[in-house]
Amino acid sequence: MNETKPHILLIDGMALLFRSFFATAHSGQFFRNANDIPTNGVQGFARHTMSAISIFQPTHMAVCWDMGAKTFRNELFADYKAHRPAPAPELVPQFDMAREVSETLGWKNYGIPNMEADDLIGSMIKTWKNEAKLTIVSGDKDLLQLLGPDVSIAFTKKGYTQYDEYNEARFIEEYGITPAQFIDMKAFTGDSSDGYPGVKGIGPKTALKLIQQYGSVDGVLAAREELTAGVRKKIDADGEMLMLSRELATIHCELTLDDPLEQLIIPEFTEDRARLMNQQGYSLIARQGLSVSPF
Repeated sequence: MNETKPHILLIDGMALLFRSFFATAHSGQFFRNANDIPTNGVQGFARHTMSAISIFQPTHMAVCWDMGAKTFRNELFADYKAHRPAPAPELVPQFDMAREVSETLGWKNYGIPNMEADDLIGSMIKTWKNEAKLTIVSGDKDLLQLLGPDVSIAFTKKGYTQYDEYNEARFIEEYGITPAQFIDMKAFTGDSSDGYPGVKGIGPKTALKLIQQYGSVDGVLAAREELTAGVRKKIDADGEMLMLSRELATIHCELTLDDPLEQLIIPEFTEDRARLMNQQGYSLIARQGLSVSPF
């Protein structure tokens, strides 16, 4: 029965776009089109996605996008991701271009204002986890909390073809906690890249030990009297931020996604699509598409 399950590839679009942009921008290779607009990130994103399709052989796919810099998490905590530098001017026009190319290629795209791509990915997993195998392609370790029996994550590693793949069993073996408990661990450590601190003075080793021993943030708080004086003092000083950090770390999986699974079927890359990509100045996408297409 499991052999006939659909296999859905969930692409973190912005993660691949940023990765592709910086892979060539450092050497000044922006691959400008006829209008002098850089296309390096767009072409890299599409090529990376095509390679992932070739490697993981999914039957269905969704590309998930962040829609602007602000989300509901900024309403909870004003400094959430606030310290990140503004995107390079060469990258800015490529945000819309990447989604347009993705849609032109016939890929199903999702983006909801005020939500992150992670929340869309989490909601898709909740929607389809009992009916399909799911593979996430991203560079974002926050997604580890979504691992499950039929959910794996392929973290970008090198180039377009090398990934560090995690399934639920590997995560449990390495961390000694469940994927869902990863949220509680991050509540203590915070996330420097996202700009929330967790509990000052509690690092990953201590946080992991606490969750392994007490199961959750609530379990740690219930066992406050058993904690060392140093740990107890740190938690008492940052108790409010501990609870807020847990909320910020939690991927929201409650978005309603009504599209039937058939809408996520991956279309073939045809000669017509290749011509269209060439006409729009995306020759690298055209070549990549024809090289990996089985048609």
